[in-house]
Amino acid sequence: MNHFDVIIIGGGPAGMQAAIRLGNFNYKTLIIEKEKSIGGKLTQWDKLFPDFYSAEELLQNLTRQLNENVSILTEQEVKDIENTSENEWTVKTADGQYSSKALLIASGYDFFNAKRKEEFGYGIYPNVITSVELEAMIKNGKITTLDGRIPQKIAYLQCVGSRDEKVGNHYCSINCCICAVKQSIEVKELLPDVEQYCFYMDLRMAGQHYEELYRTSQEKYHVQFIRGRISEAASTFDNRIQIKAENTLLSTPLKLTVDLFVLMVGMEASETTRFISQKFNISNEYGFLQSKQRYCSDNETEIKGLFLAGTCKRPMTIPKSLKDGDAAANAIFDYLKNR
Repeated sequence: MNHFDVIIIGGGPAGMQAAIRLGNFNYKTLIIEKEKSIGGKLTQWDKLFPDFYSAEELLQNLTRQLNENVSILTEQEVKDIENTSENEWTVKTADGQYSSKALLIASGYDFFNAKRKEEFGYGIYPNVITSVELEAMIKNGKITTLDGRIPQKIAYLQCVGSRDEKVGNHYCSINCCICAVKQSIEVKELLPDVEQYCFYMDLRMAGQHYEELYRTSQEKYHVQFIRGRISEAASTFDNRIQIKAENTLLSTPLKLTVDLFVLMVGMEASETTRFISQKFNISNEYGFLQSKQRYCSDNETEIKGLFLAGTCKRPMTIPKSLKDGDAAANAIFDYLKNR
């Protein structure tokens, strides 16, 4: 009952897509997910960029495609993983032990903890929130300050926890720039009178329809984009947020008071990803998992039978994670076929 062809650690988009393909290959597959339900970070989003496709609809579509060959364990945190000399894998959780011929890691990412950037006041001042918290408000259709006011001015700050030497994350998290554009449009549709300001270092619209959405946010929704660095944020007597910044295009100081200050948090390796990277010594310099070879063997590792998919390797968009799940399943199919 506890032996499978493949075990997948992580039930996010990449893990689900891999399970769909492996199930269609008639491989007995087990997904082990630490949360209450599968879907990963997809469960936290309302609409997806750049076409505002429903995240819930995507999750339902993925779930419907899982066939009878796929078993799912939720609320199961991985305690240990062992690889025997016969290239069998054993995964231990608090409630059981499961074995397989191949192991796929799809353990995803965590959002950067904005409290590490104290100068922005997250966790210190009310009405400094993250992009994740704003998304929850958008999903509920109600955007307010902590004390229930309708915000008149909102500021967004890009690259919080990404491209930051001070926190050790030199990489770009890929999703933040376009996410701010998407969210500012959704906010404007809910609050037609709101003024919105987006502070950025460089805007990276690296995808089809991303640049078009960025222009739409300016031309139709009147979002103001400011190339500038915010040095600090502080609370006012009425719980608004005063921002001090520099407009780096004009080389002038800037002071702005807003009702909500939104930190666009980047992506970091998840706790499970870091545990696995250390246990099997396959970590890159940022704690993500290192594949065998990025160009031709990106879903394989130097360890026989151990495979990778999705954002456990590096930041990715959801479509890229889905494609990577497919690629991982194909690599596992070849491995099991030739085993």
